[in-house]
Amino acid sequence: MSLKTVQVIINGVSTTLNLNSQTGKYEATVTAPNTSSFNQPNGYYNVTVKANDNANNITTVDADDPTLGTKLRLVVKERTAPVITPTYPSASATLINNKPTITWKVTDADSGVNPDSISIIIDSGSKITSGITKNKVSGGYECSYTPGTALNDGSHTIKFDASDNDGNAAVQKSVSFKVDTVPPTLNIASPAAGLITNNPKVTLSGTTNDATSSPVTVTVKLNSGSAANVTVESNGSFTKELTLAEGTNTIVITARDSAGKETVISRTVTLDTKAPVITDVVITPNPVDGGKTFTITVTVTDA
Repeated sequence: MSLKTVQVIINGVSTTLNLNSQTGKYEATVTAPNTSSFNQPNGYYNVTVKANDNANNITTVDADDPTLGTKLRLVVKERTAPVITPTYPSASATLINNKPTITWKVTDADSGVNPDSISIIIDSGSKITSGITKNKVSGGYECSYTPGTALNDGSHTIKFDASDNDGNAAVQKSVSFKVDTVPPTLNIASPAAGLITNNPKVTLSGTTNDATSSPVTVTVKLNSGSAANVTVESNGSFTKELTLAEGTNTIVITARDSAGKETVISRTVTLDTKAPVITDVVITPNPVDGGKTFTITVTVTDA
Protein backbone atom coordinates (compact mmCIF):
# COMPACT_ATOMS: atom_id res chain seq x y z
CA MET A 1 0.00 0.00 0.00
CA SER A 2 1.50 3.41 -0.96
CA LEU A 3 1.72 6.51 1.17
CA LYS A 4 -0.70 9.31 0.55
CA THR A 5 0.93 12.17 2.51
CA VAL A 6 3.70 12.80 4.97
CA GLN A 7 3.45 16.01 6.97
CA VAL A 8 5.47 17.77 9.63
CA ILE A 9 3.77 20.10 12.12
CA ILE A 10 5.78 22.66 14.12
CA ASN A 11 4.21 25.30 16.33
CA GLY A 12 0.84 24.78 14.61
CA VAL A 13 2.27 25.16 11.09
CA SER A 14 1.89 22.13 8.80
CA THR A 15 4.25 21.38 5.91
CA THR A 16 3.88 18.54 3.39
CA LEU A 17 7.03 16.55 2.69
CA ASN A 18 7.95 15.38 -0.82
CA LEU A 19 9.36 12.01 -1.77
CA ASN A 20 12.99 12.06 -2.86
CA SER A 21 13.07 9.43 -5.59
CA GLN A 22 16.80 8.92 -5.20
CA THR A 23 16.83 8.35 -1.44
CA GLY A 24 13.29 7.07 -1.03
CA LYS A 25 12.83 9.48 1.86
CA TYR A 26 10.36 12.30 2.36
CA GLU A 27 11.88 15.76 2.63
CA ALA A 28 10.99 19.42 2.97
CA THR A 29 12.73 22.69 3.68
CA VAL A 30 10.96 24.21 6.66
CA THR A 31 11.24 27.71 8.11
CA ALA A 32 11.89 27.66 11.84
CA PRO A 33 9.66 29.65 14.19
CA ASN A 34 10.70 33.27 14.54
CA THR A 35 11.05 33.15 18.29
CA SER A 36 13.43 31.28 20.55
CA SER A 37 12.44 27.92 21.95
CA PHE A 38 13.91 28.82 25.35
CA ASN A 39 10.54 29.73 26.82
CA GLN A 40 8.74 26.75 25.27
CA PRO A 41 7.87 23.85 27.59
CA ASN A 42 11.10 21.90 28.12
CA GLY A 43 13.01 24.47 26.03
CA TYR A 44 12.18 23.10 22.55
CA TYR A 45 9.48 23.07 19.89
CA ASN A 46 7.62 19.78 19.60
CA VAL A 47 7.95 18.45 16.02
CA THR A 48 5.10 16.15 14.94
CA VAL A 49 5.43 13.88 11.91
CA LYS A 50 2.22 12.48 10.47
CA ALA A 51 2.17 9.76 7.79
CA ASN A 52 -1.10 8.83 6.01
CA ASP A 53 -1.43 5.99 3.47
CA ASN A 54 -4.06 5.59 0.78
CA ALA A 55 -6.11 3.40 3.09
CA ASN A 56 -6.24 6.32 5.54
CA ASN A 57 -4.06 4.54 8.06
CA ILE A 58 -2.28 7.25 10.04
CA THR A 59 0.90 7.09 12.10
CA THR A 60 1.94 10.05 14.22
CA VAL A 61 5.18 10.53 16.16
CA ASP A 62 6.30 13.54 18.19
CA ALA A 63 8.78 14.60 20.86
CA ASP A 64 7.25 12.22 23.36
CA ASP A 65 7.81 9.14 21.21
CA PRO A 66 10.00 6.65 23.14
CA THR A 67 12.09 5.81 20.07
CA LEU A 68 12.22 8.94 17.92
CA GLY A 69 11.22 11.58 20.46
CA THR A 70 14.68 13.05 21.04
CA LYS A 71 15.01 13.63 17.28
CA LEU A 72 11.76 15.59 17.21
CA ARG A 73 12.79 18.30 19.65
CA LEU A 74 13.62 21.45 17.70
CA VAL A 75 15.78 23.99 19.51
CA VAL A 76 15.55 27.51 18.04
CA LYS A 77 18.04 30.21 18.98
CA GLU A 78 17.40 33.91 18.64
CA ARG A 79 20.14 36.15 17.28
CA THR A 80 19.05 39.50 18.72
CA ALA A 81 21.11 40.61 21.71
CA PRO A 82 19.54 42.22 24.79
CA VAL A 83 19.64 45.98 25.28
CA ILE A 84 21.28 47.70 28.26
CA THR A 85 20.04 51.15 29.30
CA PRO A 86 21.97 52.92 32.10
CA THR A 87 19.72 55.24 34.11
CA TYR A 88 21.89 56.62 36.94
CA PRO A 89 24.28 58.31 37.08
CA SER A 90 23.89 60.10 33.77
CA ALA A 91 26.84 60.66 31.48
CA SER A 92 29.20 63.47 32.60
CA ALA A 93 27.29 63.93 35.87
CA THR A 94 29.03 65.29 38.95
CA LEU A 95 27.94 63.57 42.16
CA ILE A 96 28.41 64.68 45.76
CA ASN A 97 27.64 61.17 47.04
CA ASN A 98 30.66 58.85 46.97
CA LYS A 99 28.47 55.75 47.36
CA PRO A 100 25.91 56.38 44.62
CA THR A 101 23.23 53.79 43.85
CA ILE A 102 23.93 52.82 40.25
CA THR A 103 20.79 51.89 38.28
CA TRP A 104 20.21 50.39 34.83
CA LYS A 105 17.77 48.28 32.84
CA VAL A 106 18.35 45.20 30.69
CA THR A 107 15.66 44.03 28.25
CA ASP A 108 15.27 41.20 25.74
CA ALA A 109 12.04 40.61 23.84
CA ASP A 110 12.60 36.95 22.92
CA SER A 111 14.51 34.37 24.98
CA GLY A 112 14.74 36.81 27.85
CA VAL A 113 17.63 38.20 29.87
CA ASN A 114 19.83 35.72 31.69
CA PRO A 115 19.95 37.28 35.19
CA ASP A 116 23.19 35.48 36.04
CA SER A 117 24.93 37.30 33.18
CA ILE A 118 24.20 40.80 34.50
CA SER A 119 27.41 42.46 35.67
CA ILE A 120 29.22 45.77 35.98
CA ILE A 121 32.84 46.90 36.19
CA ILE A 122 33.77 50.07 38.06
CA ASP A 123 36.88 51.71 36.61
CA SER A 124 39.57 49.03 36.19
CA GLY A 125 38.22 46.78 38.94
CA SER A 126 37.00 43.21 38.74
CA LYS A 127 33.66 42.19 37.25
CA ILE A 128 30.88 42.58 39.82
CA THR A 129 28.03 40.06 39.78
CA SER A 130 27.07 39.74 43.45
CA GLY A 131 25.25 42.43 45.37
CA ILE A 132 23.28 43.52 42.31
CA THR A 133 19.55 43.90 42.94
CA LYS A 134 17.55 42.59 39.96
CA ASN A 135 13.84 43.37 39.89
CA LYS A 136 12.00 41.48 37.16
CA VAL A 137 9.88 43.72 34.95
CA SER A 138 8.18 43.27 31.61
CA GLY A 139 10.84 42.29 29.09
CA GLY A 140 13.77 42.13 31.49
CA TYR A 141 15.22 43.46 34.73
CA GLU A 142 15.65 46.77 36.48
CA CYS A 143 18.97 46.60 38.30
CA SER A 144 20.74 48.57 41.02
CA TYR A 145 24.05 48.38 42.83
CA THR A 146 25.56 50.46 45.64
CA PRO A 147 29.34 50.26 46.05
CA GLY A 148 30.43 48.91 49.42
CA THR A 149 33.55 51.08 49.34
CA ALA A 150 33.31 54.83 48.79
CA LEU A 151 34.51 56.06 45.43
CA ASN A 152 37.40 58.48 45.45
CA ASP A 153 36.83 62.06 44.39
CA GLY A 154 37.52 62.39 40.67
CA SER A 155 36.49 60.69 37.42
CA HIS A 156 34.96 57.21 37.23
CA THR A 157 33.60 54.90 34.52
CA ILE A 158 31.06 52.11 34.91
CA LYS A 159 30.76 49.35 32.27
CA PHE A 160 27.58 47.29 31.97
CA ASP A 161 27.31 43.75 30.52
CA ALA A 162 24.55 41.16 30.08
CA SER A 163 23.47 38.28 27.82
CA ASP A 164 20.17 36.67 26.92
CA ASN A 165 19.18 33.07 27.61
CA ASP A 166 20.35 32.04 24.14
CA GLY A 167 23.85 33.35 24.83
CA ASN A 168 23.73 36.59 22.80
CA ALA A 169 25.88 39.23 24.50
CA ALA A 170 24.56 42.78 24.67
CA VAL A 171 26.65 45.64 23.36
CA GLN A 172 28.58 46.84 26.40
CA LYS A 173 27.43 50.20 27.69
CA SER A 174 29.48 52.60 29.78
CA VAL A 175 28.89 55.80 31.71
CA SER A 176 31.56 58.24 32.89
CA PHE A 177 30.97 60.67 35.74
CA LYS A 178 32.75 62.51 38.55
CA VAL A 179 32.51 62.35 42.33
CA ASP A 180 33.11 65.54 44.30
CA THR A 181 32.59 65.51 48.06
CA VAL A 182 34.91 68.43 48.86
CA PRO A 183 33.68 72.05 48.63
CA PRO A 184 35.82 74.59 46.79
CA THR A 185 38.60 76.49 48.53
CA LEU A 186 37.92 80.15 49.22
CA ASN A 187 40.48 82.64 50.52
CA ILE A 188 39.66 86.32 51.14
CA ALA A 189 42.64 88.66 50.98
CA SER A 190 40.65 91.85 51.57
CA PRO A 191 38.87 93.38 53.30
CA ALA A 192 40.21 92.17 56.62
CA ALA A 193 37.71 90.87 59.13
CA GLY A 194 36.53 93.66 61.43
CA LEU A 195 37.95 96.46 59.27
CA ILE A 196 36.94 100.00 60.27
CA THR A 197 37.41 102.59 57.53
CA ASN A 198 36.32 106.08 56.51
CA ASN A 199 36.44 105.18 52.81
CA PRO A 200 33.04 104.05 51.44
CA LYS A 201 34.80 102.16 48.65
CA VAL A 202 36.30 98.82 49.60
CA THR A 203 37.84 96.23 47.30
CA LEU A 204 36.90 92.61 47.77
CA SER A 205 39.68 90.31 46.57
CA GLY A 206 40.53 86.65 46.96
CA THR A 207 41.11 83.30 45.30
CA THR A 208 39.09 80.12 44.82
CA ASN A 209 39.68 76.68 43.35
CA ASP A 210 38.23 73.17 43.10
CA ALA A 211 40.44 70.32 41.94
CA THR A 212 37.52 68.16 40.83
CA SER A 213 34.64 70.41 39.82
CA SER A 214 36.02 73.55 38.23
CA PRO A 215 35.01 76.13 37.24
CA VAL A 216 33.96 77.74 40.50
CA THR A 217 31.45 80.59 40.58
CA VAL A 218 31.66 83.34 43.19
CA THR A 219 28.86 85.59 44.41
CA VAL A 220 28.94 88.43 46.93
CA LYS A 221 26.05 89.77 48.99
CA LEU A 222 26.38 93.13 50.74
CA ASN A 223 24.00 93.66 53.65
CA SER A 224 20.40 93.04 52.51
CA GLY A 225 21.15 93.40 48.82
CA SER A 226 20.94 90.67 46.21
CA ALA A 227 23.84 88.32 45.59
CA ALA A 228 25.94 89.55 42.67
CA ASN A 229 28.19 87.48 40.45
CA VAL A 230 31.92 88.09 40.64
CA THR A 231 34.19 87.38 37.68
CA VAL A 232 36.70 84.63 38.47
CA GLU A 233 39.89 84.64 36.42
CA SER A 234 41.45 81.49 34.97
CA ASN A 235 43.90 81.38 37.88
CA GLY A 236 41.03 81.50 40.41
CA SER A 237 41.54 85.11 41.51
CA PHE A 238 38.74 87.64 41.73
CA THR A 239 38.18 91.30 42.71
CA LYS A 240 35.11 93.49 43.08
CA GLU A 241 34.64 97.02 44.35
CA LEU A 242 31.90 97.47 46.93
CA THR A 243 30.23 100.62 48.23
CA LEU A 244 29.68 100.54 51.97
CA ALA A 245 26.81 102.02 53.92
CA GLU A 246 27.49 104.13 56.99
CA GLY A 247 27.84 101.87 60.00
CA THR A 248 28.26 98.10 60.16
CA ASN A 249 28.32 96.24 56.84
CA THR A 250 28.09 92.48 56.37
CA ILE A 251 29.73 91.00 53.28
CA VAL A 252 28.92 87.35 52.46
CA ILE A 253 31.09 85.66 49.83
CA THR A 254 30.00 82.28 48.42
CA ALA A 255 32.06 79.97 46.19
CA ARG A 256 30.10 77.20 44.44
CA ASP A 257 31.56 74.38 42.35
CA SER A 258 29.84 72.52 39.50
CA ALA A 259 28.78 69.76 41.91
CA GLY A 260 26.82 72.30 43.96
CA LYS A 261 29.19 72.23 46.95
CA GLU A 262 29.59 75.63 48.60
CA THR A 263 32.08 77.46 50.80
CA VAL A 264 30.88 80.64 52.50
CA ILE A 265 32.93 83.34 54.22
CA SER A 266 31.49 86.40 55.95
CA ARG A 267 33.27 89.69 56.64
CA THR A 268 32.09 92.57 58.86
CA VAL A 269 33.33 96.01 57.82
CA THR A 270 32.42 99.29 59.52
CA LEU A 271 32.24 102.60 57.63
CA ASP A 272 32.73 105.63 59.87
CA THR A 273 32.93 108.95 58.02
CA LYS A 274 32.07 111.22 60.96
CA ALA A 275 34.97 112.89 62.77
CA PRO A 276 35.03 112.99 66.58
CA VAL A 277 33.37 116.06 68.22
CA ILE A 278 35.16 117.87 71.05
CA THR A 279 32.56 119.63 73.21
CA ASP A 280 34.50 120.77 76.29
CA VAL A 281 38.01 121.18 77.70
CA VAL A 282 38.79 121.86 81.39
CA ILE A 283 42.32 122.68 82.70
CA THR A 284 42.79 122.54 86.44
CA PRO A 285 44.38 124.60 87.91
CA ASN A 286 44.53 127.41 85.48
CA PRO A 287 46.64 129.45 85.85
CA VAL A 288 49.32 126.99 87.00
CA ASP A 289 52.75 127.73 88.55
CA GLY A 290 55.66 127.11 86.26
CA GLY A 291 57.07 123.64 86.53
CA LYS A 292 53.99 122.39 88.30
CA THR A 293 51.49 119.85 87.03
CA PHE A 294 47.94 120.41 85.99
CA THR A 295 45.03 118.23 84.85
CA ILE A 296 43.35 118.57 81.48
CA THR A 297 39.94 116.99 80.92
CA VAL A 298 38.48 116.76 77.42
CA THR A 299 34.90 115.84 76.55
CA VAL A 300 34.83 114.18 73.11
CA THR A 301 32.24 112.06 71.31
CA ASP A 302 32.34 109.95 68.17
CA ALA A 303 29.19 108.65 66.55
